[in-house]
Amino acid sequence: MVATVTAVVCLSVCLCACQIRGMYIPPKMNRTIHNLLQHYKISTKERFNGNPVFSKELLKSNTEDAEKRIFVSSVLETYENMIGQMLNQLSNTSSGTGEIKEGHASTITMATAGDGGRAKAEIREELNYILKKVQDLRILHYQQQKTLLQELQDVRQIKMDNFIIQSKSLWELPWLYEKASSLAETSNHKRRQLRRRKRRQTQRAKRRPKI
Repeated sequence: MVATVTAVVCLSVCLCACQIRGMYIPPKMNRTIHNLLQHYKISTKERFNGNPVFSKELLKSNTEDAEKRIFVSSVLETYENMIGQMLNQLSNTSSGTGEIKEGHASTITMATAGDGGRAKAEIREELNYILKKVQDLRILHYQQQKTLLQELQDVRQIKMDNFIIQSKSLWELPWLYEKASSLAETSNHKRRQLRRRKRRQTQRAKRRPKI
């Protein structure tokens, strides 16, 4: 439960940041997240403990956009599953204030209608609204990445101790190794071209007469 609440906070912070920079977050979505944070309360120390649920380093780096899109697709799918879990937990929460502890973590108090909080129906409606926004974004812009992620999961589930699988994998390795080497060389070539282009742009900017 602690991880779930922390993830919601992380989502809120990320979405608010996006709203400031690009205005991609609809005002209603931003308000809904803030309303939900009144229900999923954690301490300031827990919120800013230096351990985000999803790392931002990849998105800040010079990694190619295709790789960033795969990562974002995975994050969006994780949010879908997580919010679904939150909806299930909401159904299982008894009326009144529930205190849930994980190890020695701080107590997380979930406000409900029984202690003056908002009704579960309202919270459920808000969670469903956020869920739909996340789903719409992923389906509209990241469907191809979802297919790729599914294929990656299939690769991880290969039965490595199966003799037939081992033999077939050895047979397929030359083609795959050649393809992997070619992709690596292509990526390195593109990075070199990008660096040269940036150097030329910098040199032109330096030669440009100042007005």
